[in-house]
Order: sequence, then C-alpha cells, then structure tokens
Amino acid sequence: MPRLLTIAAIAACYFVFAILLNSVGTVILQSINSFGISKPDASVLEGFKDLSIAGVSFLVASFIPRAGYKLAMLAGLVLVGVLCAIVPSVGSFWIIKLLFAGIGTAFALVKVSVYAIIGQLSDSTRAHSSLMNTIEGIFMLGVLSGYWIFSAFIDPNDVASPQWLSVYYLLALLVLIAFILVILAPIEREPSAAQKGHLLQEFLSMLKLVYQPLVMIFVLSIFMYVLIEQGIGSWLPTFNQEVLGLPVHISIQITSVFAVSLAVGRLLAGAILRRINWYPFLNICLVLMAALIILSLPLAEKVPEGSVSSIWHVPGAALLFPLIGLLMAPLYPVLNSVMLSALPRHQHAPMTGLIVVFSALGGTTGSIITGYIFDAIGGQKAFFLSLIPIGLILITLFFFRRSSVSIATQTSQ
Repeated sequence: MPRLLTIAAIAACYFVFAILLNSVGTVILQSINSFGISKPDASVLEGFKDLSIAGVSFLVASFIPRAGYKLAMLAGLVLVGVLCAIVPSVGSFWIIKLLFAGIGTAFALVKVSVYAIIGQLSDSTRAHSSLMNTIEGIFMLGVLSGYWIFSAFIDPNDVASPQWLSVYYLLALLVLIAFILVILAPIEREPSAAQKGHLLQEFLSMLKLVYQPLVMIFVLSIFMYVLIEQGIGSWLPTFNQEVLGLPVHISIQITSVFAVSLAVGRLLAGAILRRINWYPFLNICLVLMAALIILSLPLAEKVPEGSVSSIWHVPGAALLFPLIGLLMAPLYPVLNSVMLSALPRHQHAPMTGLIVVFSALGGTTGSIITGYIFDAIGGQKAFFLSLIPIGLILITLFFFRRSSVSIATQTSQ
C-alpha cells in the first residue's frame, strides 16, 4: 500500500504537469488569436518554460536529495497552483510568460524528484524501465486530457475571447489534489544525503558526469529527441489550423491524436521491452518515423472552409501525421532508463538534472526553430526538417549502445 500511494502521488504530479507543460502549443495558438502577437513572438513561451526547467535543474538538482524529494515536489506544486489561480484575473500575455516560467521552475523540482523516487521503487533494470514507461505513459494521458480540457473553454464563435483563461481555475484544483497526495505519500529522503559532501562538491560532481563518453552521447540523443517532439507538439495545433484549414477548437482537439499515440506507445513499450532488447526496437521506431513523415506530409491539403464541423469529419491526413507519436514514444523513457540503470543510485538525482537541462534546451530549440521556419516557408517544410535530427539519433544510438555495453561489461568483471 505505501508503494502504491507513492506511485499514485508521483503519477498525479506528472499528470497535472503534463497538462500544464504541453498546453504550450494550444496557448501559442490562442495567444496569437487573443493577444494579436506574431508566431516568432509566441514561440518564446517554449523558452520561458524550458529555460526555466534547464536553469533550475542545473542549479538545484544536487541539492534536492538534501532538502528531500517530498519538500521539493510540494514547493513546485504550490508555485504553479498560485500562478494558475491568478492568471485569469490578469489576462495578458506577460502573465502567460510568467506562468510558463513558473511551470518550468516547478517541473524541474518535480522531475528530478520523480526520477529519483522511481530508482528507489525499482530493484532491477527491467523493473526500472517498466515503471519509467508507465509513469511517462500517464504523463502522456495528461497531455491528451489537456487538449480536450483547453478546447472546452474556447468559444468556437469567438476564438479571440479571453474566456479560455478560465481553464486555469480548474488546473489550480488539480494541482491541489496532487498536493494532497504528495503529503500523504511515504516518500523517503535519499538515505545517504546526510553523509554527502559539500554542496559545491556535489554540484561539480554533476558537471563531471558530462565528461563521461556515455553521458555525452546520451545527452546529445535526448537533445535531438526532444527537439523533434516539442517542435511537432508545440506547432501541431497551428499546423492544423493554417495548413489544413481546420477550425481552432478542432485543431486543438485533433492534436490529441498525437498525445494518444505517445501515451499508447509508452504504455506498450513498457510491456514490449520485457521481451526484446531495447536497441533494435528503437532503431525500428526511428526508421518508421522517417517513413511516416515522408508519406504523410505530402497528403496535407487545406480543406474547404466550413466543411469540418467536428473531429469526426477531419481528413485522413490530419490523423495520419500525429501517429508519429506512437513510434517516437519509447525513445525518451528507454534512453533515460538505460542511462540511469548504468549509474549508481546516488548519482540518479544529478543525472536527472542533466536529463532535464538538455531536454529543456532541446525543447526550446525545436519550438523556436520550427516557429521561425513555419513563419518563413510554411508548416509542411518545417515538419519535413524533422528528418535531420531523426538521422542524427540513429547515429548517436549506435555509439550509446556500444558505450553502455562497455560499462556493463566493466561493472560485471
């Protein structure tokens, strides 16, 4: 029962942060509609979110085990809960930017804690990978819920209306529920935290991790993966509206196909990886991702205005491209799991800090690059360029596997 309550608490935190973090694509579209800003200006929301994640993770990842994972998670939940409660009453773009900076700051605290707690709850690499994929799958279910929650607050007859900001009152309530679960959960402090060295030494130890060949290859792989995922996820609602010509609320709802694909892919991967090796599995996923991009994007054509009145009437091309999420879904949790499993447990928190930093940098880079290319040459060509980082991941994956096998061999000797 205590273990299940702890899993429920970290799952609830991940669920609510999934809604908040991945609402950036919807909020970009609505900020363009409601506040009259340009695409490059709207793309900075990803930066406010991801650079906050990167900065906070970089500075406090080594400190969190000392303070305690429960305290870190509670602090993050309080921060976003307060911001969500005040956003609707202010109703301007600057408070949206502040909100995403707060979301990024809070998520850095939560993610480092959650990944370390998963290590405490797992006694083998397979158990770690399975629980990691389950938690990441719940995260994607939160992403899916977020698209429908936000679309329910948008007036289809007046997309510029600020009434959509009322969604943040509901999100503040969800944050409160997660807060209560974390308080009740028996989350343990890192056993060796009290015996660790000076805080500066711990921070320097985290930086020294980057110089290990395995870690260098790993963070490059993570950077490229998140560049793809956030580039697509942040701009898919705008792609649906401007390239396919779908109404705003349907553009947001149909983006949920991408979230469903990611969620299903991660939940299935948790079962599949119990039976097959991760390396050939991820290579197959990458090759199929590239094939889907090449086949689906040329089919994307603008529909006649007024011809789509519900999600059930969208053209097949609108459903085909988001299925890429099914193929990319296993990459992130599997790479994280293999990396963390190769390290001693006391290095999980600092390693997670690096994961969060490079994930955040990749997300910001992907969103901003996609936004500028989208504005300059259109959404189809912007998404076609995802083939470049896919090819790079195929290369880094080869070296990542070779390095991880080498470390495993040395450890067993």
